[in-house]
Amino acid sequence: MALKAKSPQESLTINTELVLPNDTNTLGNLMGGRLLHWMDIAAAISAHRHCGRIVVTASVNNVSFNQPIKLGEVVTLHAKVSRAFNSSMEVFIDVWVENNTTGQKIKCNEAIYTFVAVDQLGNPIHVPTLVPESEEEKQRYDSALRRRQLALILAGKMKPAEATELKKLFM
Repeated sequence: MALKAKSPQESLTINTELVLPNDTNTLGNLMGGRLLHWMDIAAAISAHRHCGRIVVTASVNNVSFNQPIKLGEVVTLHAKVSRAFNSSMEVFIDVWVENNTTGQKIKCNEAIYTFVAVDQLGNPIHVPTLVPESEEEKQRYDSALRRRQLALILAGKMKPAEATELKKLFM
């Protein structure tokens, strides 16, 4: 049975959190581990929405802590599947912070997670393909293959000569 292709918008997950005292370090900034936890949850929901199956975190590929998030600020996470492979999905998370005085919202962090869809026994299963629509979705979709090839090379699961998308960057 062929799985129906989906748009990234179908996996969009928006989570909003308030930074409370228990979430902060001694400087009054959101602890990085707490933000990683929030991102993992948002990304897992997004991956689940894409495939409708149990998903497990395979890797945290990239996290950028570009600016501190302060006590009392409102944090909004936007998670969306950027590309689906056989059983895995790359999920992009954009983190926005809202200043509690001015109401100004700025992007402060981002991350890329990889999830794998599994059956009830924990075996990987196929996921629907993804059809990007917006320019940003198309850019993230294309670059996902390069990131995947690089990760496979670094893990010793792909020979550099086989990384066709990576080679295109240098030719």
